[in-house]
Amino acid sequence: MSSRGADIKENQNLDQVFSKQADANGGAGGRKRPLEEGSNNRRSHPHGYKPKTRKKAPGLVAPKNALMQLNEIKPGLQYGLRSQSGPVHAPVFVMSVEVNGQLFEGSGPTKKKAKLNAAEKALRSFVQFPNASEAHAAMGGTPSVLTDFTSDRADFSHVLFNAFETSAPADDPFYSPADSGFSFEPDPPQFSFPPRPSALAGAPASPRHPKNPVMILNELRPGLKYHFLSESGQSHAKNFVVSLTVEARTFQGSGRNKRLAKARAAQAALSAMFHLQLDQEPSRRPVTREGLQLHLPPQVLADTVSRLVIEKFSELTDDLTSPHARRKVLAGVVMTTGPGVKEARVICVSTGTKCIGGDHTSDGGLALNDCHAEVVARRAAIRFLYSQLELRLSGDADERRTSVFTESEDGRGLRLKGDVQFHLYVSTSPCGDARIFSPHEVGVDDEGGGRPGRTARGQLRTKMASGEGTVPVGCSDGGVEGQRLLAMSCSDKMARWNVLGFQGSLMTFFTPPLYFSSVVAGSLYHAEHLSRAMYRRISAVEPLGAFVLNRPLLSGISNAEARQPGKAPHFSVNWTAGDEGLEVVDATTGKDELGRPSRLCQRQLYRRWSRLHCGLSSVLRIGTGTPSSYHEAKQAAVEYQRAKQAVFMAFLRAGLGAWRKKPPGQEHFAPFP
Repeated sequence: MSSRGADIKENQNLDQVFSKQADANGGAGGRKRPLEEGSNNRRSHPHGYKPKTRKKAPGLVAPKNALMQLNEIKPGLQYGLRSQSGPVHAPVFVMSVEVNGQLFEGSGPTKKKAKLNAAEKALRSFVQFPNASEAHAAMGGTPSVLTDFTSDRADFSHVLFNAFETSAPADDPFYSPADSGFSFEPDPPQFSFPPRPSALAGAPASPRHPKNPVMILNELRPGLKYHFLSESGQSHAKNFVVSLTVEARTFQGSGRNKRLAKARAAQAALSAMFHLQLDQEPSRRPVTREGLQLHLPPQVLADTVSRLVIEKFSELTDDLTSPHARRKVLAGVVMTTGPGVKEARVICVSTGTKCIGGDHTSDGGLALNDCHAEVVARRAAIRFLYSQLELRLSGDADERRTSVFTESEDGRGLRLKGDVQFHLYVSTSPCGDARIFSPHEVGVDDEGGGRPGRTARGQLRTKMASGEGTVPVGCSDGGVEGQRLLAMSCSDKMARWNVLGFQGSLMTFFTPPLYFSSVVAGSLYHAEHLSRAMYRRISAVEPLGAFVLNRPLLSGISNAEARQPGKAPHFSVNWTAGDEGLEVVDATTGKDELGRPSRLCQRQLYRRWSRLHCGLSSVLRIGTGTPSSYHEAKQAAVEYQRAKQAVFMAFLRAGLGAWRKKPPGQEHFAPFP
């Protein structure tokens, strides 16, 4: 073979080797020594031969993290190490950076994470956006869907900066790589040491403690052992429970991973034994209720209520393997009967996001018009209360004592036992005024084509027949895609419950109004918006007898619920303490899957009330006769009706709209056919 032929053969062999190496390394970019521009000449590749170049497969461009963003805006910034503290196995680094003449500090378990934290604070100091979409566009992010604050299908994206792959969310001190995708909060939660009244009177407050709860507890009580108790839920919504014992007292914590559950258990121990409180940003702090009798921090109560409801739902759906475990919104009511939560009991759970259409309404009270989870939970709670009233009619003295009701002092009615309280959990802020403005502040009004601004806050809103979103009461029925508006939003209904009680008009024949002691939102919790929706917008309502404006404890949970994937199902489920299993209701018809009336429909509840009225009238010396129809029974609750009109007038006087009333023909039915 000639020398020229050998050169050609050798070059071809080299090309094949480089091509194989490129394939192994993901394309042409894998060459150790890529060909330089212009090297494709006759000597290297005679006869016009050109090696094939493999294009790199297109892929998603990862969003830039805070360090990268800040470096583009302010190149050449210098980061310095300010301090290093903590034990060797859990160090805490503090890094600083100067931007626009202002010094920003960030902390983290590594210098890299501390730099990222400092960069985030620097960016937030001068980068502001009117809404989430503009923030994503400006910072290089691409939200997967458009955010709709009125829809049950809304996906709220909290991610403004893309963190390092191994960086931890600020609200998760025990982050694992499986939890990637959660964002940093503007102000990372930290523990603060409250001053003791006797020893620190007049002294300045202690500085924030940058350590996580497990680190703090380990310094206070070294050598503590954590025990894994249980694991539940599907892969996208796992829930782990961990316990720990401190000085013969046991504390539990739950979370989406074991590390987070461990942190929650440590938080509970610190709160109960050392009075260390979690310092949160203002919009996330619980709104406390005056006179709440539970002797434990609000956050511990909220987390416990959430955990109990989720665990009960998991139990009822065979650890979420049942087809009826699909849900967008979960609600439940927890009853406590003492100063703590050891005797806490779930009395009902429900799911649902829909309202029935106008074609399926029933004039005989046989259909559930509103199948939103919190509305169904309230009906299930009423059913539970009826069962407790029925215990008062039992001939067995022991059974009578198990009832949550006892005779009032004047002997003319019943009242709750002194330590009984009810707590409502909803996996997301209720639709309407509480949800539409959360979690972002938006300054664009309706006329500008954007989302509602400050002028629309507090307005009464109605649901649509499909259950997808709410609109102000001033909108005409035909103005919203031709769909008939049916019911008031959940925010509006819950505001009404905070004056009239959640027990309904009929039960006021037997008891004074019953109020929720706390309302816990699993996600989209915003203290200002939720408190306004629940009671502040009608603060001018006038008390009428036993009916007053209730101000429940409002709180989010430490580990916000993840969005449930998939489309909202067209069914609603409910369960009340004493039931063998779930009842499944077709949310488009308001009846069960076989077309039968639900056990929570008006007719069924009215039947139980009628029996109770006959049995308790003589015992409680109720002066009214037996009503002949559901409408007549409701109107006979005179004080309740007056208080209801006072609520409607409070909304009107505040300029928030007129309450939409049901057609009167839907209530003229007897308890028995």
